[in-house]
Amino acid sequence: MGAPPSLPPLPGGRIRPTDPVGEFTETARRLGRTLSGHHHHNHVLPLTAAAARLWDLPAGTLANVRVRRPGALPVVVRTWPDEAGVLRAAAGVRAPVPRLLAEGDGCLVLGHVEGVPLSDVHPGATPVAAPLVTAAARALALTALVRRESLPPLPPSWPHNRDSQGFLRTLAHLADRQIRLPNRGEFGGLFAALGLPEDALARFADRVPAMTRRPHGLLHTDLHRGNLILPDPAGTALVCLDWELAGYGDPLHDLATHLVRARYPAHQHDQVVEAWARAMETTRPAAVAGLARDLRHYTDFARAQSVYPDVIRAALPLAGTDDQDGLERATAAVRDALLSAAEPLRLRAVPEAAEIEGALFRWRAARPGADGGAGRVVRTLRWRADRRLTEHPDFPATAVGLALAEEGAAPANRVFKGTAHLNTVVRVPGVDYPVVVRRKVARLARREPSFLSEHAVLRAIEESGAAVAAPRVLALGTGHLGDPFAIHTYVGDRDIDRPPGHPVHGLLPHEADRLVDQLHAMTLVDYEQVDPAAGEGGFHRWLREQLVLMVAELPQESQQAARLLGLPGADRLREILARHEVSHRRPALLHGDLNPWNLVRRADRLALTIIDWEMAVVGDPLYELVRHMHLTPTLPEIRDRMFRRWESLLPADSTVGWREDWRVYRWIELVRSAYVDLDRLVTGAGLDAPNVRRAVDSYAMTLIAATGSLGLTARPTGGPGFDEPSGVGEAVPGA
Repeated sequence: MGAPPSLPPLPGGRIRPTDPVGEFTETARRLGRTLSGHHHHNHVLPLTAAAARLWDLPAGTLANVRVRRPGALPVVVRTWPDEAGVLRAAAGVRAPVPRLLAEGDGCLVLGHVEGVPLSDVHPGATPVAAPLVTAAARALALTALVRRESLPPLPPSWPHNRDSQGFLRTLAHLADRQIRLPNRGEFGGLFAALGLPEDALARFADRVPAMTRRPHGLLHTDLHRGNLILPDPAGTALVCLDWELAGYGDPLHDLATHLVRARYPAHQHDQVVEAWARAMETTRPAAVAGLARDLRHYTDFARAQSVYPDVIRAALPLAGTDDQDGLERATAAVRDALLSAAEPLRLRAVPEAAEIEGALFRWRAARPGADGGAGRVVRTLRWRADRRLTEHPDFPATAVGLALAEEGAAPANRVFKGTAHLNTVVRVPGVDYPVVVRRKVARLARREPSFLSEHAVLRAIEESGAAVAAPRVLALGTGHLGDPFAIHTYVGDRDIDRPPGHPVHGLLPHEADRLVDQLHAMTLVDYEQVDPAAGEGGFHRWLREQLVLMVAELPQESQQAARLLGLPGADRLREILARHEVSHRRPALLHGDLNPWNLVRRADRLALTIIDWEMAVVGDPLYELVRHMHLTPTLPEIRDRMFRRWESLLPADSTVGWREDWRVYRWIELVRSAYVDLDRLVTGAGLDAPNVRRAVDSYAMTLIAATGSLGLTARPTGGPGFDEPSGVGEAVPGA
């Protein structure tokens, strides 16, 4: 394609309504054929005679008046505020771009490129003809010839030429600042419900490795099939449209975004890369250096950052509708986006379709319009009460429906996704305290089962009047889509925008005292109300058998890894565990999982609130205390302090023989962690949860302690969790 004619100077340097270009522009906006894109309206109309004379073009030549769409959501990374300077620079190296005729405030006049988009010739993700692949690669190679000096000024913090690592890190931070953050108010809660951590892109940037240094150049960054036009459908010449997202940096980024956004089938990727390398060898051969090693880092970024605009574009059309078909289409689109981003963002587990549909439904339900701009209209959503729980006098059915309506509008900082539950903190109109809408994460395959109903345990604690700081369960039911939920009182700060505090580094002395006080109070709860058969048989023997059953039911790959590391199979483990017995102690209600993230700090005399009671059991009160010390970094002096206070408060038949028996329970928990954490490393389950991350980070220590307790020798083979441990994690308490 030849170089475009030089542009004549514009009157006054900008479009004015009274000059010929201004008159044509206004006419095009009113009467032109409108081709709307994501971010612009393109109005196509023949040039008037007066406007055509300015550029020495025949009257009637088609031109495109390109106007920024007002109110378009920020779903892209932008380097420059407009396209004009980019188009001038690209035309200077004979790149295949539309001719720039005039520019004004938020408006461009371009020569109209008549032809057929590549997306019409080769739709969807079908293979693209080889000559057109070559033409697209040639366009990228010509684009990369544009140097920094001929382009508009770059932001001051832009990385230096050839700094490939710095450039990719900059892209990740820009995507976070320009896409995620501006949309956080409207979509942040939805992102969190879908399992997208707030720091996902920042962590991606931190993981960018050192890369080969390549010369930088102009990048299109959005070269999908719809932006490639064939003026002659029978030919191979291509023109690249829509340069508003152009940037400046490593040419590999342009290749990666083209590969991802043009949706080439997997078997054609090598062909596209080879065509790009051949074209680049003729223009900027140094840009091909390190191609085989570094391209994947840019394709990872393209997939990672796309999840945010893809979720936004899928969700946005749902607002104000009740379209079930649209909801299902959006669900499929969001799941595809999450699956694509899962590996580069290390999401580990992508929600199933039902969970995604529920999150989109709740987001949609919170947005049916506004009341003339004065605020959101809060509706009462339909739900069905679970008959196992009677209506709470402090929280009537109408309040439940309002809480469910508020759930979808909650911002990201009020949405907490753990290994087993999605918890959303909301304020309900007419209720003077915040509540938590609590939903199970359906996809979780938990290795340690629940035995008691959490709602029954919490109701029993409330009715007992015991001084146990636990949430009150206010409602239990199923929502419009049939998904179960519970509503609890919120136990964090009254300012619900402040995150709850947890004793992640261990308990302070007064917190240790108050936790023991609550363990004592739990012995006063009528456990037969939740487990009428409790106390029959020995708790220790039951606990051992549950561990053996868990090991027997591990996935095959986890069992194989256990054997390689020297951990025994289920039958052999049963024999080893049977060597020890413990004294009988009067049973009590146990929380069962007192890790630091299940303890919420509070400013009153109780010091800590205990949350997440789904693993509650009835059993030996000594086990509760030992398991807490196993799951929480515990200094020897805190451990001794807690044991002394526990022994002094609990009745004698609840503490008998504890000095001989506590090490048996510690031994069991070490062994349990060796299997559970190994399974997490192998399957990736729950690795986003902070307590899980800390445990697996210190797995080498756990394995050595567990196999030593079993009288075996560990055989570490390297890999995740086998580096020098960085924290206490699940190690021996007080170690």
